[in-house]
Amino acid sequence: MSKPNLEIALIQTTLAWHDAEANREHFAGLLDHATGADLIVLPEMFSTGFSMESNELAEDAGGPTTGWLLKQAARLEAVVTGSIIVRAADGRCFNRLLWARPDGSLAHYDKRHLFRMAGEHKHFSAGDRQALFEVKGWRVRPLVCYDLRFPVWSRDPHNTDLLLYTANWPAARRQHWNRLLPARAIENLCYVAAVNRVGTDGNGHAYAGDSQVLDAEGECLLQAGAGDGVHRATLSAHALADYRERFPAYRDADAFNLL
Repeated sequence: MSKPNLEIALIQTTLAWHDAEANREHFAGLLDHATGADLIVLPEMFSTGFSMESNELAEDAGGPTTGWLLKQAARLEAVVTGSIIVRAADGRCFNRLLWARPDGSLAHYDKRHLFRMAGEHKHFSAGDRQALFEVKGWRVRPLVCYDLRFPVWSRDPHNTDLLLYTANWPAARRQHWNRLLPARAIENLCYVAAVNRVGTDGNGHAYAGDSQVLDAEGECLLQAGAGDGVHRATLSAHALADYRERFPAYRDADAFNLL
């Protein structure tokens, strides 16, 4: 029996600079409009904005934003995900995507590629492994912002159904965002969903949004533009399986090992 379709909600909005409580309150209101989705995606560093003040802003694992995410997931009976600044038990800080499930369980992915042009590599530790999560039978692989530029790390060795990018991608490089996302869908023969923010951050960087969902041929199913709010799409399991059967390019993919 084939898996059901996946209802996804992308929340594209402004972020309060360095104010986790204000951001949690803001997102709680927006999440009310995401009822019925199976997977709800928030931007990168959604509780603080994209900040390098990791020591000052980091929450311990299991901190208030983690608890809030789990509460929202249970309330909405959906997976709720996005990245925040987390301090691990050994004191290192990570740009960590949290995958909060409605049953109260939690998984995570630590951003692998740290944006050196903003000094992220000086304030955060890099993740060392890919992650693969499941929701309603869909295999979802999360990545964070700058990871998008690295096709080897994004390359699919897992028969992934959905590549998921959460980001704070500046408007100055929006052309790169809008070109790389379709490429990732086409080369991996899978859906791609990507969430960005809008507005201006505390460093004066503007964000254009452009959150979107693309099918396995790179065709856009949803383009949020600069719209502030909840944007929804339905992913068809049948359409994905049909395309992979008609065009099985994955059978000719090169084998490789990641170091």
